[in-house]
Order: sequence, then C-alpha cells, then structure tokens
Amino acid sequence: MFGIYLKRELGRRKKAALVIALGLALGIALVITVDSVSAGMTQAQDKVLKSLYGLGTDMTVTKARSAPKAGSSQGPDFSFDAKSSSGSKQSSDRVMTQGGQALSSSYVTKVGAQKGVASAVGALTLNVTKVDGSFTQGKAKSSTSSSSGSQQQGGPGGGTSSGGGQPQVQGGGADFSVNSYSVAGIDVTNQDLGPLATSRITSGRTFTSAQTNAKVAVVSKSYAKTKKYKVGSTFTISGTKFAVIGIATPDSSESTTDVFVPLKRAQTLGDAKNKVTTIYVKATDSQQIAAVKKAIQSHISGTTVTTSADLASTVSGSLSTASDLATSVGKWLSVAVLAAAFLVAALLTSAAVSRRVREFGTLKALGWPSRKVTRQVVGESMVNGLIGGALGIALGLAAACTVTAISPKLTAQLGSGSGGGMGGPGGGPGQQSASSSMEIALSAPVSLTTIALAVGLAVTGGLIAGAMGGWRASRMRPADALRSVS
Repeated sequence: MFGIYLKRELGRRKKAALVIALGLALGIALVITVDSVSAGMTQAQDKVLKSLYGLGTDMTVTKARSAPKAGSSQGPDFSFDAKSSSGSKQSSDRVMTQGGQALSSSYVTKVGAQKGVASAVGALTLNVTKVDGSFTQGKAKSSTSSSSGSQQQGGPGGGTSSGGGQPQVQGGGADFSVNSYSVAGIDVTNQDLGPLATSRITSGRTFTSAQTNAKVAVVSKSYAKTKKYKVGSTFTISGTKFAVIGIATPDSSESTTDVFVPLKRAQTLGDAKNKVTTIYVKATDSQQIAAVKKAIQSHISGTTVTTSADLASTVSGSLSTASDLATSVGKWLSVAVLAAAFLVAALLTSAAVSRRVREFGTLKALGWPSRKVTRQVVGESMVNGLIGGALGIALGLAAACTVTAISPKLTAQLGSGSGGGMGGPGGGPGQQSASSSMEIALSAPVSLTTIALAVGLAVTGGLIAGAMGGWRASRMRPADALRSVS
C-alpha cells in the first residue's frame, strides 16, 4: 500500500512541477520574444532615420523657420542666363542653400560650448539645378502692331516679348535637360559627425584634414552609378571642376546626399561665406540628450533642435504600427501572462504542500523546525522555476531566430510636409518636400540583458511559489500528520 501511495504521490508531484515549469516557460518565452522584437523595431527605426534623414548623430540644430510674409510666393524661383544665338550649346548651374535657411558658422562654437555637448560640427547643404541644351531659332518677322499689346511667352524663366515693332519668332523651340542633385559641404577635420558619417568609403578614399578648400569630391554610390562616375572622374559645378576621390556607400538604403565636398568650397559655391545649414551635435551621455536639447534652446535663440525621438513620430507605415503594438499590446500581454504564470505556480505549489501533510507533519514530529521545512519547499520551487526558465529561454530564442530567419518586410513612410530637421531627402532641414518610403527587414536580436531578465523572472517565479508553499508548510502541525494517517 505504501509503495502504491508513494508512486501515486510522485506522479502528482511530477505533474505539478511540469505544469509550473511550463507556465513559467511560456511567460518567459513571451517576454524574450517581445523584448527581442522590440529591439529589432528600434534598430529598424534607427535605420529608417539614417536613411530618410541622414541621421548619424544625437541631434541637429537648424535655423528656426519664420512664417512666410502675406502675399509672398512659395513657389520655386528659377531663371538662368541664356545666350541669344540660335543653336548654341548652353549650360547653367543654379546653386542654392537647401531650404533657403542658413546659420552663421559662429553658432557651431556656441553649440559646442553648451553643457553636455561632446562635439558639434557644421555642414552646408546645397541644391544644384543644372540646365543643359540649346534654343532653335525660327524665322523672324517684324510686327508693327501695338494696339493689343499682346505677349508671346519666351524661354525658361518666364521671359516675354511684347508687340509693337519687336521681332517675333515663328517655329522656334528649345531642347533643354534639367538635372537636380544635392551637395553637402562637410568639415573635413571632423568626419565622425555630419552627412558623411552614415556612409563608408567603398572605393577610393575620403578627405584629408588638409583639404579644407580643395576641389575634390566624394560621391554617393547611387549617384556615381547614375552618372557613371568613378575615382578619378571630373565634373563641374558653376565653372569649378571637381575630381572624384572616393565613392561612399550609405550604411542603410539610399543616400540622401549625392555629392560631398569640403565645407569652405561648398560655401564658395553657394555664396554662403561662413554659413552652415545644419549643426550636428554629439552629447557626452545619450541619457542626457533631452537636457542638452533644452540647454541649446534656452541659450541660443532662433534655432530649432531636433533629436531622433522627435523624428520617430513622423514615420508612419507598418513599421510604426508594429512598433506601437510591440510596445503597448506586446508588453502588457507579457506582463499579464507572467502574472498568471506566477499565480498558477503559487497555487499549484500551495496545493502540492496541502497534499503532503503527512510528509511535513512527520518531519516536524521528528524535530524539523518550520524554517527547515520552508527552505525545503522553496528549494523545490526554485528548481521548478529554473527548469521553467531554461525552457522559456530555449523557446524565446527559437521564436527570435524564427523571426530573424523569416525577416518580414515592414514599410516606413514619411509623408509630404512632415517636419524633418535632420535634412531629409529633397527638402532640407526642417522640411520634407515629397513623401519618402522604404522597406526594411525586421530582425529580433536577443541581448545578454534579455537573457539575464529571463533568469531573473525564473528565480522570481520560483521564490513567489516557494514563499506561498513554504508559508503553508510552516503552519502544519504534527497532529495533522497523525490525523491524515488515521
């Protein structure tokens, strides 16, 4: 009879221990999965910000935008000097600071002097519009009509010619191509910050600290492919010939800048002496970014400070939706499942102790103190918790590896008119002229911190269950064991 009872009791203990371990394992596996996916979301958002905004630093400082004057035109203003001779080849570059906003270079020193700022570097972003082509002159005739004052539209730039004895063109035309690209002037003495910091040189070399005003350039891989540039190629901007010394490949997606030149040379091209459009700032401590932002805004008026946290809210699409779900629903679900697992473990341990009245009552009758009985129950619960933790870690790692292997594609989109501040594509600091989107593969990296958290949760679950079971066992009396025998 005793053998049958012992066998049955051991079977019950194994089942209870298995249920406790599995409950903790599921909760811990869910925590690992959610935490690793959230980490993958964070990495994906960082890649999006680097790609869409060229973000490669803690924050940027740009000139605060003023409201447009009433009646002012917000449309593009483009004109170029055209030659009048028919059939002659014409080429003209229009160089403008991106967004039309610029700061004095002295602001770089002011920003760098603020508390919490490790380093600050200025950059000047230019938009270059190149027009190539020729006019085709038609047959001219003299017109003496002046009553109507009629006008005939001329060439690019909206030029007109009026009637009244002026020669008019019949059958004339034009054949022009317009090419727009972006140029970034960077501080060659500190290339760890700024537009070029998010790219790596895959061909040729980067600038040297002595090339502060040299006529050399580094071009992005995509632009070099489009224009068929390679190291040693040359091109001209506003009559200045530049030699390509390197090809830069962005760390993620496509580069938002086509051409990189030394800052002083860019200031000369854009007629912006001692001017910058963006100041890139590196904080001494990533935890103090908000404080540094506040300090800059307080001490330097007329500027806008933008951090990666500010930009993350402007990114929409499935990446943003999935990130919100992982942050809110996923974490709360993990908490709920863990709480349920801890409660089930505690109740099952307490129930198991209740079935072991004869065992614990006999031990007390033999002289075991209550603390020793409690220690016995807590030790057993800790073993169950560690087993559950090991299973949970295995399941969580398997789930994370599955997500990484599948690499589901998520889209990130930046809508038209969204605030940039970091110098987004096609816009400039503080604006985005056209919507940009990209696809990014989701991964689920598991860090040592996550594993440590899982182990901590397993130990916590074992302690909670052991504490309740131990409290129940400590209240048992030897008389309870005698009653169970009878």
